[in-house]
Amino acid sequence: MSVAFTKEESSETAAEILLPDRPISPHPNRVTQAGLKALEFQLQQAREAYDATSAIEDVNERRRQAATPLRDTRYFAARVHTAEVVPDPASTDSVAFGSTVTFSRNDGRVQTYRIVGEDEADPKAGSISFVSPVARLLMGKAVGDVVGAEGQELEIIAIS
Repeated sequence: MSVAFTKEESSETAAEILLPDRPISPHPNRVTQAGLKALEFQLQQAREAYDATSAIEDVNERRRQAATPLRDTRYFAARVHTAEVVPDPASTDSVAFGSTVTFSRNDGRVQTYRIVGEDEADPKAGSISFVSPVARLLMGKAVGDVVGAEGQELEIIAIS
């Protein structure tokens, strides 16, 4: 009987179920202490998800189900390994990694963000990456400073 009429996949096809690695940023992997803990937790979750696939009897299905957790394990292991924990800023005189900065835009909006590592950034939750355009503009600036961004002016109101 031809392989075309069977349900089983060849072992070569099963071995090809590898997802491409998640891209890793070329920037330094700076993180807060909380960011490192979050990366370690995500690594643990990925490992547990991968381990759970070992109970799947069908080798092809096991490889399919393990592909995502295996890729995530590689990513989070690399991010934990290269993490550079940056302590909270000692001063609130100027914006630095880990600072929470409040600024006003020339259209009247007032926004507050904490500047954190790339993996822990979540603008909807009030944090932005230190490599984001806004964070790069604000870094090193003090209360009262005005910086320009894409036709907008940002005035720093508070740093904590």
